[in-house]
Amino acid sequence: MGNEVILPGDPPIELVLKPSARARRLSLRVSRLDGRVTLTLPKNASRRHALAFAEDQAGWIRRQLAGQAQGTRPMPGTQLPIGGEAQKILTNHGLRSPRLTEAGIEVPARDPERTPARLAAFLKLEARGALAEAVEHYADALGVTHGKITLRDTRSRWGSCSSTGDLMFSWRLIMAPPEVLDYVVAHEVAHLIEMNHSRAFWAVVAQVCPDYKAPRQWLHDNAPSLHRYRFRD
Repeated sequence: MGNEVILPGDPPIELVLKPSARARRLSLRVSRLDGRVTLTLPKNASRRHALAFAEDQAGWIRRQLAGQAQGTRPMPGTQLPIGGEAQKILTNHGLRSPRLTEAGIEVPARDPERTPARLAAFLKLEARGALAEAVEHYADALGVTHGKITLRDTRSRWGSCSSTGDLMFSWRLIMAPPEVLDYVVAHEVAHLIEMNHSRAFWAVVAQVCPDYKAPRQWLHDNAPSLHRYRFRD
């Protein structure tokens, strides 16, 4: 059976069905990051019963979705955070690609509909430099080596570390304050020593990032604000 269904109504609801061997009951979740609605099903639950449950909860789902901020396309005249600071998006007729100035972030005036894509490319480039620098800093501090570094636009993970030492980060971290980006990098580099979240792991994080609790809380509280920017239609 398909994993995605549409619940009719005004507006229709896109629903992702997620079978789980560990779930004991039906449960609904509306993501704070992207508004995705997930219905988790116990192993022996029927699709028909699950959809009936979701239809009974349709009012609650729509209230949750209505309460979330709508996605924002970064366009000239609006603002976009970079390094935790709101930057006004300005047009410049002489530019071919975005650049950050004291006045704000300037973008080419030509083809304004391409502004979100141009800004995404700019943010990825900035993120790659900042993340690579932070990885080298924390890897040197801990005396470890790492594999390749990749950037993605992930919904729920800000970073990850594979068993082979490869590191992945969300390029949206460049929009957060620098100490938040540093914390995420310290967290993932610490996994090169402890591939778990034990006390030993957090001790490694604290060794190189003593004040990690504040940026960790910032990320927990503000993650939706970083994900509300839409760079693609």
